[in-house]
Amino acid sequence: MAAALRIQSDWSRALRRDEGEAWLSCRSPGKPTLYGSLTRRGLSTEGVPDIAASEGFVVGEITKKSILVSCPHENVSTKFLAPFTTFSRIHQKSVTCLDISSGGGLGVSTSTDGTMKIWQAANGEIRRLLEGHVYDVNCCRFFPSGLVVLSGGMDAQLKIWSVEDASCAVTFQGHRGGILDTAIVDRGRNVLSCSRDGTARLWDCGKSACLGVLADCGSPVNGIAVGTADNSVNLGAPEKTPSEREIGTEGKILLLAREDKKLQGVGLQSRQPVFLFVGSDAFNCCTFLSSTYFLAGTQDGNIYQLDVRNTNAPIQVIQRSGAPVLSLLPYRDGFVASQGNWGAVSWQCRSCNGTEQRCALAVLPSYLSTGWVSAARRTVSMAQRGCRRNYVLAFQFFFLVFLQNGVSKVLLTH
Repeated sequence: MAAALRIQSDWSRALRRDEGEAWLSCRSPGKPTLYGSLTRRGLSTEGVPDIAASEGFVVGEITKKSILVSCPHENVSTKFLAPFTTFSRIHQKSVTCLDISSGGGLGVSTSTDGTMKIWQAANGEIRRLLEGHVYDVNCCRFFPSGLVVLSGGMDAQLKIWSVEDASCAVTFQGHRGGILDTAIVDRGRNVLSCSRDGTARLWDCGKSACLGVLADCGSPVNGIAVGTADNSVNLGAPEKTPSEREIGTEGKILLLAREDKKLQGVGLQSRQPVFLFVGSDAFNCCTFLSSTYFLAGTQDGNIYQLDVRNTNAPIQVIQRSGAPVLSLLPYRDGFVASQGNWGAVSWQCRSCNGTEQRCALAVLPSYLSTGWVSAARRTVSMAQRGCRRNYVLAFQFFFLVFLQNGVSKVLLTH
């Protein structure tokens, strides 16, 4: 486990003041933690602060919204990012999930205050209140069209909502436990869900019907991901002819991140098991890097990179801390990960050849939401396609936290 840098949660605000100071630390397993501070000495004509670090730390590149800090003795550096927009009035309690529409204009989010809302991503103005779930809503996401929302709740129901008038067009029932994650197949004729009841299901949106139970794991399924498998992978053959209502399932594999320390692959059309990999702790999340490689993150901080053609042993296991890996998404030739790091959200961008860039958003929450990754996934996807629409610029990320003062905030940083 490598050393980790941490910084005062409100460092950006503290260093805006004359002679302002913010603490930082470097923690390495088995060694005493090194503590230090950053002090503002002045301000350039461009408005960029002049920052000095205490002994043992070095300040690198500084902008109005970021600072690069390193600890040479431990050979570690981290770029800390400050939000440039905060939405504090969307929810009153902790936010559990977030997504941004494909065009970048709308956001949808859920909260433990019992609400699910659609809002303007430019200014946080609430546009729609989506009401109909009983108990908390765990997950939400836009369909590719950006006009429809899919949600899953603790009431074991999936719902499809109209963005235009907030009406619930479809309700899926069949799970026996709270729904923990969803995925959309291609353009959205079919959708997927996983649940605390240990099953993953395929649904037909047009008929409001379950097309099949893809897996029954006997343990909660915390996260799922669907992708096109490499042609060399044997996905198995369906035991019976697939329904004509199945659209886009051929040649795809479904990943299941399970609570019982297992990561499972299932042929989406065949329903046949493809592989079963045992990790070090409960798997929280998973994502595809390509048709060949995929990632999965565990509760004890491990990130496994595996090859779908041979899952007997991981290509690499990455661990920066023992904090839970909450979410993962592909980014260029590498990936981005978030961890609940003792009151900080951090992530790494690591390419398959081993080069790495570490960034962090410092917060002090009583509860950290993993919902930010949905927005990050959507925004990075847009950036990779070269889109620059409205205010959504390349490589912006949304982060959601529930701060200790009881205010739920959406922090937008880039």
